[in-house]
Amino acid sequence: MNDTNRDKDLTQLLQQHNLKVTGPRLSILNILAARDIGTSQPDLENILKPEVDRVTLYRALKTFTDKGIIHKVFDTHGTATYALCSDSCTEHQHHDEHLHFNCTVCNQVYCLNDIQFPEIKLPTGFTSDFMTFTAAGICNRCHKE
Repeated sequence: MNDTNRDKDLTQLLQQHNLKVTGPRLSILNILAARDIGTSQPDLENILKPEVDRVTLYRALKTFTDKGIIHKVFDTHGTATYALCSDSCTEHQHHDEHLHFNCTVCNQVYCLNDIQFPEIKLPTGFTSDFMTFTAAGICNRCHKE
């Protein structure tokens, strides 16, 4: 997808969630949309300097997570990484029940969207706000090196 089409799609995404379309928001979403890996807040901060300050970035990530635009996955070191949600996510429930793969060599977190999990029935009295599924090992890029 070229940058112009991506910008249009991301503008529509913000509008669908009743969010103001701003340069910083579009910049953040553009980075996440262009990557096949989860991206941490510190990495986003470094990429976006000086255009987007830390507070604006933090607020945008929280808003995007709350609205079901992105999801947060923790790597094996406990660092939060962010990736775009599927189209079925809403601000009331995330539907990212796919495998997250954390490479123990490069520490990248990949969303493996093609690997879905069956519905998990929790015991009576338990309510889940979200579920994450994580595997750790060596990614295909690190195997090649």
